[in-house]
Amino acid sequence: MSPTPHSFGTKVLCLPLDKSPCTDHRTSAVQLHSQLDMDLIRTAGAVVVLAVLSQAAVVTENGLPIQWEKAPSELSQLPTVDGVIQVDPWDYLQRMALYKLLINSTNPYMSSMGPGEKENPLWSLPLQLGWKLKSGRLADPSPGSTSTCGVESSEPVCISPQSWYACVNYYLSVLPFLAAVQTGVIGKGAVQVLMQVPAEAAQDYCSSYTDCSTKHTDAMSKWQTFFQSLQQISQSEDTDFDKKDQILGLMWAAEEESLQTASSACSERQKLYSSPEVGFGLSWLRSAEYVAATHFHGSIEKSEKFMVPLPSRVLQESDSPPNIADLSTEENHTLYIFSWMNSMNQLLGGTLVNLWRSAMCSAQAREKGQALLHDLVLNPKFPGFSLMSILSEMATSC
Repeated sequence: MSPTPHSFGTKVLCLPLDKSPCTDHRTSAVQLHSQLDMDLIRTAGAVVVLAVLSQAAVVTENGLPIQWEKAPSELSQLPTVDGVIQVDPWDYLQRMALYKLLINSTNPYMSSMGPGEKENPLWSLPLQLGWKLKSGRLADPSPGSTSTCGVESSEPVCISPQSWYACVNYYLSVLPFLAAVQTGVIGKGAVQVLMQVPAEAAQDYCSSYTDCSTKHTDAMSKWQTFFQSLQQISQSEDTDFDKKDQILGLMWAAEEESLQTASSACSERQKLYSSPEVGFGLSWLRSAEYVAATHFHGSIEKSEKFMVPLPSRVLQESDSPPNIADLSTEENHTLYIFSWMNSMNQLLGGTLVNLWRSAMCSAQAREKGQALLHDLVLNPKFPGFSLMSILSEMATSC
């Protein structure tokens, strides 16, 4: 794939997709706009295709998240002291239990997602946690660390408070769980929950609904809105199509707010990783903006297809995608294109994200966006002109 040159007046900007030289071109405003549209199409298509075709990472066991069957499935199975449930989210199975309780408690409101128990859009969250464990991203990244915490073979499996990925996931597990308890979706409003926080990093985490709401008001508010709205939406007279879009919109709004909160709260831990791993982590975090814009339905099947090409180990300083010898071709491509996508968006001042979002401007457009992702999964040679036609139609309807 050759570099894509862009000329603004007489200044040439190159988007390096390989190491071949970039030639100077004079581009009119119309040509530039057209070129940017084509770049958007190529980028979206390439990222999605590469992100769903690899079989590199392991994210399921028997069709479910890693160690899902071992995790507690009832509130009564979690530790309780003086009538207060005291969860240790640094125990892998207890953190996974938060997701199991969330999914089991919201399943009655998710019939619009489709038949079966694997259509709940919250499945993407425990699948991500399992991938982080399998790939070593829940371990202590500190140089010279001898801790076995975060290693799958440890017993019990713990999660290192030094892990950036574990920190980010805290805001996507503890916050929604506490909001679900507060709204009565879990426990019917009759339970109290306290989260254990690591003594060495207590200031970075919240431990209760009140504490989290005080420290992270916006994120908790959006999770509460999501859970409070579930029953109302599911019982409304709207079509399943509209119900699904509404539920997914509220869920992604809460997830994006949690990720923004985590991005700030967890930033210090990134210093413990190599520069390639930091770059990947940021690209992975920001890819949620594209997925969220489509109100992506993260069922187990769809989420697994999107996650299997993610890198199966933590990147080292010497790693340079797409030429990492012990990673698969799909992993190398995914790493390289994620990095390019992030660089392109920065170079264009956020235009890439804005262009993608602008095409997902209605429930119908978002449904087409999800169908487009599905088509790209089934047909990796999906013709570019067809993709452009679909996106043009979507943008015109806005």
